Amino acid sequence: MKFENSKKLYKKAVELIPGGVNSPVRAFKSVNREAPIFVKKGQGARVWDEDDNEYIDYICSWGPLILGHNHSKVLEAVNEIIANGSSYGLPTRYEVDLAELIMETVPSIEKVRLTTSGTEATMSAVRLARAYTQRNKILKFEGCYHGHSDALLVKSGSGLLTDGYQDSNGITDAVIKDTLTLPFGDIEKVKEILLNRDIACVIIEPIPANMGLIETHKEYLVELRKITEQTGTILIFDEVISGFRLALGGAQEYFGIKPDLTTLGKIIGGGYPVGAFGGKKEIMDLVAPVGRVYHAGTLSGNPISAKAGFATIKYLKDNKDEIYRELEEKTKYLVENIKKLAEKYSVKICINSLGSLFTIFFTDNKIVEDLEDSLKSNTENFAIYFNTMLEDGIIIPPSQFEAHFLSLAHTNEDLDKTLISIEKAFKKIGEKNGK
Repeated sequence: MKFENSKKLYKKAVELIPGGVNSPVRAFKSVNREAPIFVKKGQGARVWDEDDNEYIDYICSWGPLILGHNHSKVLEAVNEIIANGSSYGLPTRYEVDLAELIMETVPSIEKVRLTTSGTEATMSAVRLARAYTQRNKILKFEGCYHGHSDALLVKSGSGLLTDGYQDSNGITDAVIKDTLTLPFGDIEKVKEILLNRDIACVIIEPIPANMGLIETHKEYLVELRKITEQTGTILIFDEVISGFRLALGGAQEYFGIKPDLTTLGKIIGGGYPVGAFGGKKEIMDLVAPVGRVYHAGTLSGNPISAKAGFATIKYLKDNKDEIYRELEEKTKYLVENIKKLAEKYSVKICINSLGSLFTIFFTDNKIVEDLEDSLKSNTENFAIYFNTMLEDGIIIPPSQFEAHFLSLAHTNEDLDKTLISIEKAFKKIGEKNGK
């Protein structure tokens, strides 16, 4: 493949934009690339770059494109609404329609407020929890990423891990003091902290996917729900990734656990910028203009995002049994065959998968269940894997610490082609390791 146009664009971009990208992981630094690819279009399970290279896409815009790029139902909805205008700064029926559909599919949400991003949603949910409980401190888990607001960047995951650090500069000591962190999965330490009754909220990815995918034990979430109820602590499920991906009602439907507040994003915009936070009516009624917890945004409930999100969720709802079964079967097929290839070429890996997400950890560990385990992964082997796939026309997340996403548009032929490329990558890794 040739990448000359992408290289030229990147050279220009670094003079105009910090690092040449508007989100750090896009720079491809951790996978030893001279420049990222610049995408110009997508259709179904594929994207094309500025050099007209074609790729099978396992990023899917980091999750929201569960139906694939430019799905006909979503495209039809967007084309219909965009002809009327793009933004008004005033209410439209489309945000009401989307709110109603979200509440129908996520039973814990009794009222919902739309935002423009997942970061805004989690930031607002934490502020709301502090107001409701009249407490300042929050508890989060190492490696769980909840956007880039100050309090939630402490011991964060995702792009920070990709760049080799866990905290961001620019956060005040006071913010750090009020943000407590614990390793994911240790419920006894959670109980010890919450029994002091000075924690406003516990925010958690019920399915962590920002230190690589971590498989959650239901018992852990059940105990977390019990101790938060006992201590009057607000439980926030950050379902920006797991919402509508793991199941129609997200991880809370999958595990049968109701949080007090939920944050959403990605899929509820059908690929367009969006976020949301919602939950119990008594808590949500503290949000302005009903209450005094302020949240505002000119583009919140944007009609294009709302219409695209409604079309996506409606399609998922109308075909949920078939869609989620098919996605899980495809993912299992890939994962089972990847394990066989790893064994064939003596490549040490651990694969975590759930629903239509999976992560290949290049590690000697047989299990990866927290940040400490994840950080033991061999990023050099991951870079070989990434670059072999890219040169073969397959784009995966450019970081060891992210999840692969499948879409309904991926065909069995796509999966088999992917496995051929994975075999090439594993053979290279095996040869490097002298196997």
